[in-house]
Amino acid sequence: MDGKIARAMMRRGMRPGSVRAAKRAAMRSVTNGLVNPVVRRLLERGLWPRTQALLETTGRNTGARRRVPVGNGLRGDSFWIVTEHGYAADYVKNIQKQPRVRVKVGRRWYEGTAWILPGDDPRARLRWLGRPVNDTLLRLVGTEQVTIRIDLE
Repeated sequence: MDGKIARAMMRRGMRPGSVRAAKRAAMRSVTNGLVNPVVRRLLERGLWPRTQALLETTGRNTGARRRVPVGNGLRGDSFWIVTEHGYAADYVKNIQKQPRVRVKVGRRWYEGTAWILPGDDPRARLRWLGRPVNDTLLRLVGTEQVTIRIDLE
C-alpha cells in the first residue's frame, strides 16, 4: 500500500494490521464483484488474451468447482501463481484442503497438483515470470503475496 495512504489511515485510528485488512476488503469487493465475473466468463469461452488463465479449484466446504482468473504462469510442465492476498484468498484455502486443480490457458485445460511454497520469494518469482502489466497490478492491489506451483500432468 502507498505509504501516504497507510499513514493517513493510521492517523484515523486504524492499526497497521487493519490497514492491510481494509485494503484487502476493498480490493476483494472490486475484484470479486466486478472484474472477476466478466473476465471469468470471457476466459471460459476462450475470448480473453493468453495473458490470463483460469484456475479451477474444488470448494473446501461445498465440493463445487470454483473458477478464478489468474495471471498466465504456464512455464514448461508447471504453472506458477503469485497470489494477491496470500492465505486469505479463497482459492488458496481451497488448495490447502484439496490440491488437485485444473488450469485453462487459451482453449486448453491442464490438470495438476498445486503446492503452496511459503519459502519462495514472491517478488523474485514475479520478476522471473516477466508479466509486467499483470505483476504491476498484483503488487498495487495485493496485500500479501504467496507463491503456488502447479505440477501439470
